[in-house]
Amino acid sequence: MTRRLHLNAFLMNTGHHEASWRLPESDPYAHVELGHYVRLARTAERGTFDSLFLADGPQLWGNVAQRPAGALEPLTLLTALATATEHIGLIATASTSYNSPYNLARKFASLDIISGGRAGWNIVTTAGAEAARNFGLDAEPAHAERYARAAEFLDVALKLWDSWEDDAIVADKAAGVWGDDAKIHPPRHKGRYFSVEGALNVPRSPQGHPLLVQAGSSQDGKAFAARHAEAVFTAQQTIEEARAFYADLKSLTAAAGRDPEHIKVLPGIVPVLGSTEAEALANERLLEDHIVHEHGVQRLEQLLQLEPGTLELDDQLPAGLPSEDAVEGAKSRYTLVVGLARRERLTVRQLIGRLGGGRGHLTVPGTPEQVADTIETWFTQGAADGFNIMPAVLPSGLEAFVDHVVPLLRARGLLRTEYGGRRTLRERYGLPRPANQYLPTPALV
Repeated sequence: MTRRLHLNAFLMNTGHHEASWRLPESDPYAHVELGHYVRLARTAERGTFDSLFLADGPQLWGNVAQRPAGALEPLTLLTALATATEHIGLIATASTSYNSPYNLARKFASLDIISGGRAGWNIVTTAGAEAARNFGLDAEPAHAERYARAAEFLDVALKLWDSWEDDAIVADKAAGVWGDDAKIHPPRHKGRYFSVEGALNVPRSPQGHPLLVQAGSSQDGKAFAARHAEAVFTAQQTIEEARAFYADLKSLTAAAGRDPEHIKVLPGIVPVLGSTEAEALANERLLEDHIVHEHGVQRLEQLLQLEPGTLELDDQLPAGLPSEDAVEGAKSRYTLVVGLARRERLTVRQLIGRLGGGRGHLTVPGTPEQVADTIETWFTQGAADGFNIMPAVLPSGLEAFVDHVVPLLRARGLLRTEYGGRRTLRERYGLPRPANQYLPTPALV
């Protein structure tokens, strides 16, 4: 079978570049308008993307002066988008740190049923003291503690999604029997973090359970992904780093007793397109010229766990930064940003410019051919199974990608030309429907 490229559209209000909202074409109120997201979802579906993705967190991100802040609750928004689309997968971030398994399992099962099997869950362990204080905690839990809780959270969710057998609904009108109680399996879970007694109050969904996505690249994050994830969103700056991450994660997955083909690695890429390379670079400079550097300095000091006022715009990062082991927040992003700054000897001003478009994800300014070349090279040389497409400006950046890059990928035989009928998100990603854990494993013949 020909290996096909997987594309996911990562949708973020007016675009991933922090200054995108300042462009004349941008609507600074679009982030709370349903019509904006319907347009984006239908554009991605026109490009035969496998899925779209909405990030989320249980806190107000950053400084509201910097860019459009606040966001519609993603599962609610995806339910609306499910009725406006037919094929594209619908993935949302939901935190294991500040949710309960029963309620979240019910919401994702409901989305999977409403969408006809197109739901995906980006499983995150929320970092940051701001979020912790919104839930009555004085500080964020330790990194290892968050992942231990996440593992048990997922275990409970899987038990809940399997608590109905597929044929538990009998619907026998003549006998007066609607369902078979013998095919309902209450989890009766008692663990370190959660105690959940009863079965889910939603039947087993079309996919069995949603596509499981993970986005952490720390050692704890990779170990969690190897055991559980079916798609991984990652940030890599060079093809060498991406190939190393890809090989390591596939190896860890095999060591965990899983098929490495059942975990798809999707690095983020921020395409900034132009009809010529010079035009693309000019478009990138236009965005960088609209960055308010004071906001960038504040955000960078928070990421690097530095006191306010430590960084100077025209100096490089100071020596003696904390090691990754000492960081309890976003470990992998911390390592990526510091590595980028040290490797390229960037000043703080230059680093803020590089991070403004994708927060550490690969930014590729160029012609459609150059962007397609980068995607093809990474895909064919062991660095990716697909990409998390992160347009710098929305909706224009996604439309340009679909209109000009997608036809090139199709012509090269990398991307489907049509969906080919109704399928679940798991089927789009080439993944099997999971067996119900409460049923006996079929005997090998």
